[in-house]
Amino acid sequence: MADRLSARAAIAAVTADFTESTAPREDTAADGPLDWTGYADSRARATARTGERESVVHGLATLGGHPCVLVSFEFGFLGGSLGQRTGDRLEAAYEEAVTRRLPLVSLIATGGSRMQEGMIALTQLHRVARASARLRAAGPAQLAVLRDPTTGGGWATLGAGADVILALPGAQIGFAGSRVRPPGADRLAYTAEGQLAAGQIDAIVPQEELAATLGHWLGALAHRDPAPAAAPVPAALSATGLPRTGWEAVVRARSASRPRAEAYLDAYFGIRLPLHGDRCGGTDPGLLCGFGLREGRPVAYVAQCGTATRPAGYRTAARVIRLADRLGVPVLTLVDTPGAANDAEAERAGAGAAIADAFAAIAAARVPVTTLVIGEGGSGGALALAAPGNTHVTADSYFSVIAPELAAAILKRSPDQVHATADQLRLRPQDLVELGVARSVVPAPGPPGAGTGSARTGGDGSIA
Repeated sequence: MADRLSARAAIAAVTADFTESTAPREDTAADGPLDWTGYADSRARATARTGERESVVHGLATLGGHPCVLVSFEFGFLGGSLGQRTGDRLEAAYEEAVTRRLPLVSLIATGGSRMQEGMIALTQLHRVARASARLRAAGPAQLAVLRDPTTGGGWATLGAGADVILALPGAQIGFAGSRVRPPGADRLAYTAEGQLAAGQIDAIVPQEELAATLGHWLGALAHRDPAPAAAPVPAALSATGLPRTGWEAVVRARSASRPRAEAYLDAYFGIRLPLHGDRCGGTDPGLLCGFGLREGRPVAYVAQCGTATRPAGYRTAARVIRLADRLGVPVLTLVDTPGAANDAEAERAGAGAAIADAFAAIAAARVPVTTLVIGEGGSGGALALAAPGNTHVTADSYFSVIAPELAAAILKRSPDQVHATADQLRLRPQDLVELGVARSVVPAPGPPGAGTGSARTGGDGSIA
């Protein structure tokens, strides 16, 4: 890690517009609630060294043109530890965010709870958790930036409890601090890089990019619309013309040359802000999630990338959909999977429960959810991320209760009956519209002036 920034230097690195809030009255005993000998002297030395009277500074700030409540930790003050006075300041910061209905951004650098205050210090975690829950119920988002180090209760409350978790490269992150870890513990597990690989944080952001990244995030998450419009349906990136047979639809959807989720997201959004991991130790590289800005308006996205979706992917999707719902941001899902992962590892990781959670998140969403099937729509693993009543399909996609090969096998049909079975399943894009499963087949962009709107289709494969 580079030299550790002070609390105020960390603030100055992300904004020039900061107004410090008045600290709550400090009326604790000189040596603290435990009457710990020398504690007052330790605080006095920390103040002389840092210029701060506590381990956190908080106030109102503007980041990237967006107002927020900003909290910054001073690690030089007793290791950025949380004591009773720290809890007072953190509770005041959360309350200011609730009162002003502003997002809260925390620049964290802490070693954990303050030993000189014993259990009184530890119970500050209850205060922080309660204040965080109150802000979450009020609506505004919480963003955390994990500096070096972020350990103990500071990680387990302000850090891990935030809606969006960013970290500086190489930062130490973990519930266990460096001096209390088991002998021989894997050091990578306690770093920003290790936590990203384990799905515990959303992104690692270099210090020089942090101000712009926080500004983009606040632009996406500060948007609260009580009745948001549905996300526009993306234009298809594939060729026009519909498949004549069910098997042709399957072949098209499985083609390696077909446009994938990354291409659709790049075409749809001006800026994309990824969310990563299920917060349970799992990630799914075949699922892209996050928030994006489209013509200045935020849209949350969940996009399958053509692989079998794993339990961690469904849990991540549910997390993103629920966050968007809380913030009043519409959701776009791109469906493209042969189905949910069904190997033994997926079953042990709770595939059924994870899929159920994704279904529940979409079913409970109050914001509009828009779905475009861009490739394979494999059974419940695809349907879990599809919006009832607002699903559209491209010309090189299909949606089916089961893959035609598996259907033929279950029905004890010979392999030469697979193509006929695909026809019987009525899985073509135009079949899905006629069945009412999809609202439209979305055409590719035509020549200038031709329009890019959605179209219903005829059963013979023509676009009506």
